[in-house]
Formats: sequence, C-alpha cells, structure tokens
Amino acid sequence: MDFLYAPLNLQLNKRGEMPKGQKIFISYSHVDEHALERFNKHLAMLKRDGLVSEWFDQKILAGGNIDSEISDNLEDCKLFIPLVSPDFLASNYCYEREMTRALERHDAGTMRVAPVIIQACEWKASPLGRLKALPKDGKPVADWTNENNAWLDVVTQLRALVEQMSVPLQDRDRDSDSPKAARASKYRVKRDFDEVDKQEFRERAFNIIREYFEHAVAEVGDIENIKSRFSLIGDDGFTCTVVNRGRERGIAYISVYASGRRPSFGDISYSFAERAERNSANGWFQIETDEYELSLRRGDMLRTHEDTRLSPEQAASELWDEFLEKAGITHA
Repeated sequence: MDFLYAPLNLQLNKRGEMPKGQKIFISYSHVDEHALERFNKHLAMLKRDGLVSEWFDQKILAGGNIDSEISDNLEDCKLFIPLVSPDFLASNYCYEREMTRALERHDAGTMRVAPVIIQACEWKASPLGRLKALPKDGKPVADWTNENNAWLDVVTQLRALVEQMSVPLQDRDRDSDSPKAARASKYRVKRDFDEVDKQEFRERAFNIIREYFEHAVAEVGDIENIKSRFSLIGDDGFTCTVVNRGRERGIAYISVYASGRRPSFGDISYSFAERAERNSANGWFQIETDEYELSLRRGDMLRTHEDTRLSPEQAASELWDEFLEKAGITHA
C-alpha cells in the first residue's frame, strides 16, 4: 500500500510542548557528524519559515536517559530522515533500532521516511531501497561536484514534502491515487514557451536569487569577524557586500540585475562590483527552453557553460559560493 502523507499534528507532544512545524528526527552515525552539521545549516530557511523543527541525539542534555529520549522523540516525529552511509548501515543502533521502528511507523502510515544518501553504500539492498531517496536519483551527496547543490536539492524536495504533509488529508487531491493519476505521473508533456512564459520565469528566478542572497547575507553576517550588507537597487536589482576582517583585502561585492532589457547580458546579469552599472557585467544567466521546461544557463564574456542547465535555486547557490570565495570564505 502506498504511504499517505500524515496531516500536521497540532496537538501537544509527550512533553506538553507545541511542535514547531513538522518535527523531523535525524538519524545518523556519529562518524558522519560533519554531514549532520551541513544538513542542519541547509535546513535554516525551512526552520525560519516555521515549517520544520529538527531533533537529533546531540540535543539530549547531560544526565538525560539516552534510550528513552531517543525513543520518545522518535515517536513524536512525523518525518524520519536517515543520513545513509556505510557507517550508518553498519551501526546497530541506527539500523536495528531507529530505522526499523521508523519503517514500522512508515508502513502504518504514521510517519514518513525520507532517506538522504550522503556516501556511496549498498543502501538499495536494505529496506530503504524501496523508498525514493534524496538527493536527486539517490546520488550520494559526496559525489556531487558542489555538495551545497546536493544539500539544496535535498531541502528543496523536503520543503515540498513538509508543505504537503501540513495539508489536511481531506483537502488534498482525492484523485492522486487513482489509476489515471498514476499513469499520468509517468509521462512528460511537451509544450511551447512564449515570451510571457519567459518573462514570468525571469521574474521568478530573479526573486529566488534575491531572496537566497538576502537570507544568506544575514546568516554569514553572524559569523565572527565577518560583516555583511544587502541592499535593493530598485525592483529588479540588488547589491551585497561581505567583509572578511581576518584577511587583508578580504572584501567581496556583487550586483545582480534582472537584465532582460540587454539581451547581450542574458536575462539575469551580475557584476562583482558595488552598485555596478546596468550596462556592464562579469557574467549572466540566460533562460533556456527545451520541449518540457525552462531553465538557466550560465555564461560570461569568455564562454557559455554549455553542459550546465540550472534551476533558479541551483543558480543562486552556485553564484553565492563564487561571491563568498572572493572574500576568502569557503564552506567547511
């Protein structure tokens, strides 16, 4: 039987607390603490939007009963996310206790299990092999060229999941389990995209990049010895500054515009300068279409990145990483 999403439980949990959004239980091997840290940081926007609150065993206070607290929180949560690696599969506690109980609740329809594959391992031979895994196509996070893009893919799919889990069952599409809907989900429909479609996509993509930078600038500004600033330039532009006070000349600027007026600079242009002129650019994102969807392709004065088609979220992450590197800041 296919698992039905559980509605958001707004009742008090066993501790008499009101849950903050969808409570998720993160299961991991302690060997993979670095992956837990990165995942938790990428959950920042979901937590700020009130969609999720996370729990993992590091939240157990000194003197707490480890087994009972893990058990209680595992029963409280509606979403179970195992960070799957060879060490996870080898861990008796993670595999035999936490995962086994979570899958029992998954099959009973009281929990959703969404595995995140962080390292190559034989996870498909485990009971998790019957579930759709994250990131895309179950490709391990460690195998992505930029791990932040992998985590972005994970949290983007989790956002869609928790938003649907928060909708009462009676308000969901009652036809979603019908044979007709099941057949339709196997097909991609070709279509033609007109100029209005492209303009709307440009606006949406720019807003996604703008919001990503606005939140990311605020986040990095909380790091010691880092100062940051975000400013709008009208309705279709913004500029950011990041100063790394621990490094001589550790300063980075960027200006980004929805630049459809200048086709030579693509649909969204950027310059690594403060409040750069609109008639200049270091690079751009050009809207590309195939017969199925719209996407972004990156280019600059020297080349077009022919092998890369990006979603707006991926474009934002890639550009942010390059911007930070100019201030001498990279992801750990």
